[in-house]
Amino acid sequence: MVQFLLNRKWRQRLGVSLVLAGVAFPAPIQASQKAKQHAAPELWEMSLDGGRKLTWEQSFNSESQIKPNRGFWNKLVDFVAGAPEYHFLVRPYSIAADSRGRIIVTDPGAEGVHIFDFIQHKYKFIERSGKSKDAMRTPQCVAVDAQDNIYVTDSDAGVIFVFEPGGKFLRAIGSLKGGEGYFKRPTGIAVDSAAQRIYVTDTLRDKVFILDLEGNVLGSFGKQGQGEGEFNFPTELRLDGPNLLVVDAMNFRVQAFDRSGNFQYAIGKIGDSTGAIFRPKAVGVDSEGDLYVVDALWGVVQVFNRQGQLLYYFGAKGAHAGEFQLPAGLFIDRNDRVYVVDSFNRRVQVFQYVGVKTPAREAMR
Repeated sequence: MVQFLLNRKWRQRLGVSLVLAGVAFPAPIQASQKAKQHAAPELWEMSLDGGRKLTWEQSFNSESQIKPNRGFWNKLVDFVAGAPEYHFLVRPYSIAADSRGRIIVTDPGAEGVHIFDFIQHKYKFIERSGKSKDAMRTPQCVAVDAQDNIYVTDSDAGVIFVFEPGGKFLRAIGSLKGGEGYFKRPTGIAVDSAAQRIYVTDTLRDKVFILDLEGNVLGSFGKQGQGEGEFNFPTELRLDGPNLLVVDAMNFRVQAFDRSGNFQYAIGKIGDSTGAIFRPKAVGVDSEGDLYVVDALWGVVQVFNRQGQLLYYFGAKGAHAGEFQLPAGLFIDRNDRVYVVDSFNRRVQVFQYVGVKTPAREAMR
């Protein structure tokens, strides 16, 4: 009966019926709504050298924030029939933005993928749990191609799921007979649409695989170890111009390769000195070419230049603006908007970086 009432068409009819019956919102609810509207927003800003700055913009965690200002009729129906059940972030992990400005977040806790479209005020939840074939169990990392198709690794199923921009399932890359996947534990993923290539880390194999867009394996690079080009549980990937960045998690660093897998440079190290990374989770690059690395252990994002020098960091453990609890994914869009998945706080925080479009700057001492 509740589901019946929550149907959009019948909710509208119910709203009209309630008005004709003279039902109205009680005063306490109006007062509560008014108080929320006038609540002071949180503020957070970091001033940097050369006139640069990083400003906290907002955080979001629910489908309800796509349409925050519900009309009078919907509020009236909500009061009588109960508010609609919205999707919300449970245990978000990875994040990407497509060419339309939509924000795509994987959520292993919800066994699906959220698509937030704040421009068109739309929301979509992708799931395949319970499917007899190619069920999505633990969606891990996400990337999009030039057509905004969505690629999601599933670390448990051992496959890569591919969806149309609207969320329709296209195929599963690496799916084998018997319900198993080709990959042991696929995590990071990046798509090079121009070269028709997919890069995916297989964490348990300590390798990066190179595939074509149909999923055929073209090659791989890496092996277990601590040297250049060697990995110890590689996870997230990020394309950066001609390079591919690989989060080498248990070597406490990020390695850069050309797109054929040849080592270029590395940043980060183990230890407790400046520039050490304790639990790297994700990496992104701003318009000035600096690298942002999520450190989940300390609840911060560290920013390095390409020489591996720490420029600054932001964040602290907590639940307020600019604070994190076990941050995971990170994505920087073409406008230097920085999205950080604040996993344990079940939200995404959004920052705006304002730079000077030149990569040269002094390193933090």
